[in-house]
Amino acid sequence: MGRPGAPWKRVLLKVSGEALASDAADEVIDGLVVERLAKEVAEVHAALGTEMAVVIGGGNIWRGTTGSATGMDRATADYMGMLATVINALALRDALEREGQPTRVQTAIGMSELAEPYIRLRAIRHLEKGRVVIFAAGTGNPFFTTDTAGALRAVEIGAEVLLKGTHGGADAIYTADPRLDPTARQIADIRYDEVLEKDLRAMDLTAITLCKENSLPILYFSIMEEGNLRSALDGEQIGTLIH
Repeated sequence: MGRPGAPWKRVLLKVSGEALASDAADEVIDGLVVERLAKEVAEVHAALGTEMAVVIGGGNIWRGTTGSATGMDRATADYMGMLATVINALALRDALEREGQPTRVQTAIGMSELAEPYIRLRAIRHLEKGRVVIFAAGTGNPFFTTDTAGALRAVEIGAEVLLKGTHGGADAIYTADPRLDPTARQIADIRYDEVLEKDLRAMDLTAITLCKENSLPILYFSIMEEGNLRSALDGEQIGTLIH
């Protein structure tokens, strides 16, 4: 039995910055990881015709919370994190273009020499024309995570699902931490309210609340396992669906 609503016509993929770095590489951006992700995105776009938008975090380069924890002004630290997401977005755009997939980067902070400004209707038009759109610089405001930026952009462009691509071995939501409890069971689907009430931290709670208020389902799955993106878009039972 497949996922309700799948196959989806328009989706937004949220990827953490840490997913772009590999334990095997000293660099903050592992070219092989970016290339694999770009290849998967390009292949599913070509095979399924799914309109694809992407939001990338910047945690592989800088986290605002890291700076603020050392006494840095939180707003300044968060703006630095937004710039980190732009670096990641440019890396992914380059990889996608090399795969033959037309791609645009739109930033919430103006930097016209590098990317387009975020304009909702222009982003939608790009998607309709078969281009992948990468949204960078978060929401453009400090004190918000890129999870929240992903939820916001997904709602704004009319995405049918928010794909939360995880890394670090987290492939679904479980009844307990599977690394500590061998009896932990994977949860196939769960309601927004339960995630919020139990503080499961599948995503930033602001992001989950925004998705709940706009009836936008979230598919929480591992982006690091090759083929999972195609499986998710085919509606296969992987990860956890929050709805």
